[in-house]
This record gives sequence, C-alpha cells and structure tokens, in this order.
Amino acid sequence: MLIYLSNTFSQNNTIANDSITSLDEVIIRGNTILGNKFVAKNRTGAAYYLSTNELAEFNYTDINRALNKISGINFYEEDGFGLRPNISIRGTSPERSSKIAVMEDGILISPAPYSASSAYYFPSVSRMQAVEVLKGSSQIQYGPYTTGGAINFVSTEIPKKFKGKITTSYGSFHTGQTHTTIGNTTNNFGYLVEYLNYNSDGFKTLGNNLNTGFDINEITSKIKFTTPENKGIKQSFEFKFHHYDEISNETYLGLTESDFKTKPFLRYPGSEKDKMDAEHIQYLLTHEINFTKNFKISSNLYFNGFKRNWYKLDDVVFEGNSQKISKVISRPEFFSNHFSILNGSLDSENALKVKANNREYISKGIQTKIDYHWYGKNNSFNDLEIGLRSHYDEEDRFQWEDIYNIDNGFMSLNTYGTKGSQGNRISSANSFATYLMYKYKTKGLTISPGLRYESIKLFRDDYGKSNPQRNSNDLSSRENKVSVFIPGLGLNYTFNNKLSMFGGIHKGYSPPGSSTGQKAEESINTELGIRFSLNGLNGEIIAYQNDYTNLLGNDLAATGGFGELDPFNAGKALVSGLEVLMNSSFSESVPFSLSYTLTNAKFLTDFGSTQDIWGEVSNGDRIPYIPQHQLNSSLSFITDKIDININANYNGEFSTIADGSEKIQSYFIVDMSINYKIKSNITLKSKILNLFDQTYSVSRAPAGLRPGHPFGIYTGFEFKF
Repeated sequence: MLIYLSNTFSQNNTIANDSITSLDEVIIRGNTILGNKFVAKNRTGAAYYLSTNELAEFNYTDINRALNKISGINFYEEDGFGLRPNISIRGTSPERSSKIAVMEDGILISPAPYSASSAYYFPSVSRMQAVEVLKGSSQIQYGPYTTGGAINFVSTEIPKKFKGKITTSYGSFHTGQTHTTIGNTTNNFGYLVEYLNYNSDGFKTLGNNLNTGFDINEITSKIKFTTPENKGIKQSFEFKFHHYDEISNETYLGLTESDFKTKPFLRYPGSEKDKMDAEHIQYLLTHEINFTKNFKISSNLYFNGFKRNWYKLDDVVFEGNSQKISKVISRPEFFSNHFSILNGSLDSENALKVKANNREYISKGIQTKIDYHWYGKNNSFNDLEIGLRSHYDEEDRFQWEDIYNIDNGFMSLNTYGTKGSQGNRISSANSFATYLMYKYKTKGLTISPGLRYESIKLFRDDYGKSNPQRNSNDLSSRENKVSVFIPGLGLNYTFNNKLSMFGGIHKGYSPPGSSTGQKAEESINTELGIRFSLNGLNGEIIAYQNDYTNLLGNDLAATGGFGELDPFNAGKALVSGLEVLMNSSFSESVPFSLSYTLTNAKFLTDFGSTQDIWGEVSNGDRIPYIPQHQLNSSLSFITDKIDININANYNGEFSTIADGSEKIQSYFIVDMSINYKIKSNITLKSKILNLFDQTYSVSRAPAGLRPGHPFGIYTGFEFKF
C-alpha cells in the first residue's frame, strides 16, 4: 500500500492543487487501508477517507449520518440512533450490512463474517479517528465480500507524545455522551487508554413512561513496543484490547400506517419487554517488521467474541391462532384481534410470544501482508503486495420463547420457554484467503492488476429443538465447500495536476450458506471515473455497473423473514449508477461539499421469497430499500474562534417491497453544529439534529413503520491536554 506525500494540507485536509510533490512512496500503517485523503484521491478505483476533522464537525454518534456525505453509500435506518445500521455500497442488499466487508483496524469486525455476516455488532463511530471507504475494483484485497465495497474504521492511535482529551455532551431525550482518551509514547514504549459512554432514554413513548433508550459502555486500551532504530531491523508490537457492553430497550415492532400518521413515536404495549443485552470483546496483536525501506511484513493475530440476547416479541396469539408481528402490523384489518392485543386494547392470556434470540459468536484468525516495492527502468515504480489470512468463525444459537399475558396494557409472564426450543445449532466456517496485488506506475499511468483466492468450508450442526443438552445422537449436520478466484484490474491516468481518469473491472463475490451445493453470489463489476480540479473546485464523477449472475438473499427476521439466516438464490440482477462528489477550496473559511448518488437496482428474474422486503419478484422490479436518488451538501463558516457547520441530506423515495406496492417517502433533513473555542484547548460544542423537526419514516422493516430521529439539541465541551 502506498502513500504519496504532499507539502501542504488545507484546513479540511484536501490537497492544494499546486502543492503536490511526488516523493518516495512509503508504506502506511497496518491498521489502515488508505491513511489520508491524498491516497484516496489517487487510488485506481473509487475511495473516500473520512478524516478526523470531518468527523469532529458534528461529532456524530450515528454512523448513518457520518456516512451520508459519501456518494455510492445507501442505507436505511432502524432505531434513529444508528445502533444497528443497514448499509449498502453500490446497491448491495443493505440488511444488517451483511454484504459489505466491515472492518476495524483492518480486521473483519462482524460477529461471524463468513457463517453469519449480519452485523448485530457495529463499531462506534464516536471513538474513531477516521473512516475509510473503498468501492469497486479498489477493494479486491478486502474480502470475502467484494461486490460493493469495504468500510474500515480506524480507532484512536497511540499518540507520539503525552496527550489526552475529554469530550462530553448532553441533550434531548436525556441523551448523554462521555468520551475520554489519554496516551503517551516515551522512548520505545507507547500506551493509550480510552473510555466511551453513550446513553439515552430514547425518543419513543411506551406506557408508564418506560425507557425506550439504551446505555453503552466501551473501554479500549493499547500498548506498543518499538525496537530501537540502532538495533538493526526495525520492529513493532502493538496489543489492543476492546470491551463493549450494551443494554438497549429496542424492538422489532413498528407502527401501522394509521398510527404512524397520528402518533409516529408511539411504542405498542406489546413491545414492553423487548431488550437487547450484548457484549463484545476484542484482542488484537499486531507485529510489523521493516527489513529495509522497501520491504515490510505486517501481521495480525485477532480474536473477537460477541454474545447477545435480543429478547423481543415475535408472535401474537388469539384463540390459538399465532401470527408473526410483521403480518399483524402490515394487515391490521385482517388480524384485528391480534392487533388489539398488540396495542393493549384487548386483554388476553398466553397471547404474546417473546423470543430470547440468544446467540454467541467467535471470530478469530491470523493475517499477514507482505509488501515489497522497487524502481525499474525509466524510473518506473513497482509495488507487490501479498496477503494471507486463515480464519474461523461461528454462531452458536441457543434460543427459547417465553409466553406473556397482557392486562390493561401491561405484560406479565405466564410460561417460561424450554431452552433451545427456538434454535439450537452451531453454524461455523473455516476459510483461507490470499491475494496478490501488483502496482506499476510510469509517468502518468498506474496499472493495478490483482487476484484474490478464497477457500471456504461452511458447516451447520443442528441439535434439534428438544435437545437442550445437545446429545450428539440427535445431531443433524450439513456442510458446503466453495473456492473461488476473484480477479480485478484498476487503471489510473493522470493527465496533469488538474485532471485524471480511472477505471476498473473486477469480480464481485459473496459466500453462500451451509446448504450443500448452494451457489455463491457472483457478479461482474465495472467502473469509470474522472477526478478534476478547476478554479478551486475539486470533484469526481463515477459511473459503474454491477451485473449479477446470481444474487443471494438472506432469511432475516430483521427483514420480515423467519430468521433462519439461510441464504437463497434470487437469480440475475443489474445495478448501475452515477456518483458525483464536489468540494470547494475557494476559501478556507467557507468550505463547501456536495455529493449525489444515482442508483438503479433491478431484479432480472422472476421468483418468490419468504422475505417481506422482497415478496413475489418479477423481472424489472426494483431491489427494495435502495433509493434511486440521494443528495447531500455541507457548508461551513470557519473563523479563529467559531465554526458553524450545516449538513443537508435528501434521501429519495424507495420501495419496501419488490413490486413497489409499499414505499417510504423521500425526506430532507438538516443538521447544524456550532463549535466555539473558549481557549486553545477548550471548545464548546453544540449540535442540532433534524433542525426543522421533520417527521419522517425510514423503514417498514422489521415489522411496521419506524420514525427517524426528531428534533434534538445537544451541548457539551471538549478539553484537550
């Protein structure tokens, strides 16, 4: 991986057009994939580097809001705070961000990336110093999901000298945040300690003023040892520990159309007991060795553990007739008695089935990256990068269902369920991945061919719903083995400091499930773009196309399915689009940016599915939850003492079912922040989310209409030392 250094950086970390000086290429840190904006701008493929300064403008805690300025990213919200994002890159299926490579410090961070890729845990953007996004052919190194792109969260690094900060905020809905870091490097030893608390009472209303919010605590620590420079080969060892715990009173139950119009922030009494209890732990050991200035090896040994029990309403029973909550909410006129139980207007015994979606995950492995670069004839530059990863992950599902009564709008336990009766199985994956990337640069031309190889073995051991002791005599097993070569080619030609063109072609890939013989998701992806700088206006325009030969869906309860997580074949599909990004450097005191995303995502095959968000699909139907148009603009006014930032985001209308019969209307949301420097090291920070208090729906999944974040104002300070 390469960096071209620049002499001068402007206020928002963009590179002044006439300040670029080609210096010797150097290798970036092992936990990043870009490192800075200049690398993103000159990569042979689409990329974006969301810098520390950009993240600090609004100090967003919601990753959806942080990413909406990047073209090519689609998402739909669920809880209004960004706790469980549903992110798509270039039209991939957004459900639980399961079709993109999500990483933290270069390590796959989803609970079980191969065997159960749904991201029920997601890194907190509040504690990140940068977010890196790769799209198209530029991200072939980062599998196994190579269709849309990759997102890498770069955690706070160990400072080179004693440094720390305390950031706090408090505001609407009793929402508070405290973020503290302290660290230092002396001689050859460095350390960092970080704490983050984020909590809220929530903006939804539930009977008896019950809490609908959350409380999240995170602790991160790092230590690093670097060998003395005069002791031969330079090496470094860094150990990272991270712990996350969450209690959130979150539900899958949304609202009917009529109730959303009159009481959009209501929670039905039937969701009273819904709660997520989650814990994540990470150990990461990173070793870097520089044999020479041209030859480096970086290795990571990692372990991620995640356990959660999302205790939530799943079914409603009336006179022995049990119905899924998604059906009751979507057709309340057909299930009027079931709905009356949900909204608390009908008392009933044995009426509410609350499922304990109790699961534990492991993700562990070792990965190594070897980088060697040299100069050839005519001062051409050559770089060879080889990566290897051996990985294991698993999802252990041990679920049950408790039965509740409802009386006068409040729930009471009737019967405890039998452990394991609603899921008693282990899904796992063993994988070996390797890639080879070569970069050749001569004059203005850069060529980057690459080849990735994935060998994956997927297993599922089902112990049965009446076998809580997991007696192996009742075991039912299945497995699926796949291997694939994933080629890619990227090109970039720089005409001058003001104009360059890039393009690429690569194979898109997503692993299948554990059903024997099931096919993987595959596509052929192409892109073509230009980057330009003209009279203080910097921009890029990219056209792309992803041609699927076999699109995979996933049976998720989060999208109205049965929650079995089994992928299913959905046939051919075509996604094409246009990405536009502009930012101005007319004045350092008034920076401006604009991004636009056009996405046309369509099925090319007729089929039926159990997924509420797909349903009966016909050739030509749009892929649900992918808006055709998105627009984001930001404007800042910066002085020595104060800076004012305004961000406006337009999300176009999109279908919530393939036939287009149900939609989420477009919405336009404006956020604003004001940062005032009291002293050089003390800043007063305020922000307003949803400045004009728009009431808008963001989703019909998992079960009913869900609102976006209402007007909220938050104030705090940042103290640096």
